[in-house]
Amino acid sequence: MTSSFFNQVFETKNQQIHHSILDEKNVELTIKREDLIHPFVSGNKFRKLKYNLAEAKRLQKNTLLTFGGAFSNHIVATAVAGNLNNFKTIGVIRGEELAKDVENTLANNATLREAHKNGMAFEFVSRANYRNKSNSEFIHQLKHKFGDFYLIPEGGTNDFAIKGCQEILTKQDAKFNYICTAVGTGGTIAGLINASFSHQQVIGFPALKGDFLKDEIKKLVSKNNWSLQTDYHFGGYAKYNQDLITFINNFIKETAILLDPIYTGKMIFGILDLVQKNHFKKGTKILAIHTGGLQGIEGFNQKLKRKKEPIITTK
Repeated sequence: MTSSFFNQVFETKNQQIHHSILDEKNVELTIKREDLIHPFVSGNKFRKLKYNLAEAKRLQKNTLLTFGGAFSNHIVATAVAGNLNNFKTIGVIRGEELAKDVENTLANNATLREAHKNGMAFEFVSRANYRNKSNSEFIHQLKHKFGDFYLIPEGGTNDFAIKGCQEILTKQDAKFNYICTAVGTGGTIAGLINASFSHQQVIGFPALKGDFLKDEIKKLVSKNNWSLQTDYHFGGYAKYNQDLITFINNFIKETAILLDPIYTGKMIFGILDLVQKNHFKKGTKILAIHTGGLQGIEGFNQKLKRKKEPIITTK
């Protein structure tokens, strides 16, 4: 392993949820608290980076380079994990306008500020150029500018990430009928599908609009015990409405569990809506994976404040 950080035994737990809808429908919902692993390298980000950083060390690389938006959980997780494991880090950030006044950008963006504090260097690029993130010529240009590096793809999904995400489920989780997760790039659900037991079904709740993820996930798995619920994206990635914000605020009051508005909030909203609609038979046991991502709430609340809308309550 790269350092003692990834070797530590972190406190994660399965927390059963008590809710009137669950009681009425006789369905059991438990949340796996992967968000408790670390404030920034939490949930699926910890899992995705674990073996990537081990591989970078094996290859004797001393720099990590990755891609993300200005509020990316993956960007800040890579910066913090890199710092903890003695790697230099470079973040290729979507949005060249952010480079015009970097001090102002950092002052108003908690995600990039934390990444910067952990030593990450930024390369701000146009949205058109950002689309070249998988293009070999673009990668060659980055190597010419920054020197040799270990490349981690946007969102962290690759074979090493899937290997890490397979470790989310344990033998104790065999009692559940369904495993649920939010879906971004598909790496987390792929790991869960690979690790799932034969009697289990895995349901993904995409944060992105559209059905293209199905084909991406098919490339990563060999089992057919999974499906996607595509009706809970609230308009697309990082989109929301007041029903979602109200739901997240009510959920923390009822359970003391904070959800994020990009991924886990939409997933739990979707699960409870499906329970209400009798999608699950009585006696069903559901395990939902809390994939972390809570650091992004500060930036999200800034946007809500600018719009003079109710913010997400974090306590």
